[in-house]
Amino acid sequence: MGFLKKFFRNVFRDGTLPSGTSSFEHLSEEELEAHLGVARYGKFTLTDAVRPSYDLQIVPCQGYRHDSYRDEENHSTVPVLMGAVSREELFDVFMDLLDPLGNVVDVVLETSHSRDKSGHTDLYREHIDMPVLKSILWDYEDLLLNDGCIGLAVLNPGIPQEVQLDEHKLVIIYGENQEPFEEVFRDRTVKLDEGVRFITEAEHVHSSSDHYASQFEELKTRLGMDCGFM
Repeated sequence: MGFLKKFFRNVFRDGTLPSGTSSFEHLSEEELEAHLGVARYGKFTLTDAVRPSYDLQIVPCQGYRHDSYRDEENHSTVPVLMGAVSREELFDVFMDLLDPLGNVVDVVLETSHSRDKSGHTDLYREHIDMPVLKSILWDYEDLLLNDGCIGLAVLNPGIPQEVQLDEHKLVIIYGENQEPFEEVFRDRTVKLDEGVRFITEAEHVHSSSDHYASQFEELKTRLGMDCGFM
């Protein structure tokens, strides 16, 4: 059962399950392997970064909804768009969502690769030209889509607007003017569904590898983030 013990260290919950309870707890390795091998749910395909609970508390699907983020430090509420996009279109949608941010942006990489540390590490790069950034990101499409230990945020503090591709491969947009981003969703046939639920809202698991950890180091260097910790 060594594989299962290693696997359970990477189980993430949203706190809705009783302590010590998991849909994965009593699975055989064969059952677990079969579940982790399922990527397609109806017309929606997950990347390799994340998988839902074994009992499918939430069935992955495509759609976006309006939400909000409460900034306690500034005592303000920021409008948010959250979306799930099928793997075939996800990276294209994300890249299109960057266009409204302008020609010069800041970039944040979030990583949880270091197993000896709790939480995440954020690395920051200011003032990068959008065409340069997009060229670099295209080179690391596989990493950004399939590594469940890396998230990316691109922002323009002057607007202010921020677009994220998080560790779960959800796209999240923060800022007041949401229309340009909703237009991208409409153009890409990602439908508005205020009732859509995302994989983050129930038990789920993340996946990574030594190969992706190595690629992350390369991407960090390409973006000039070797010393850019937040």
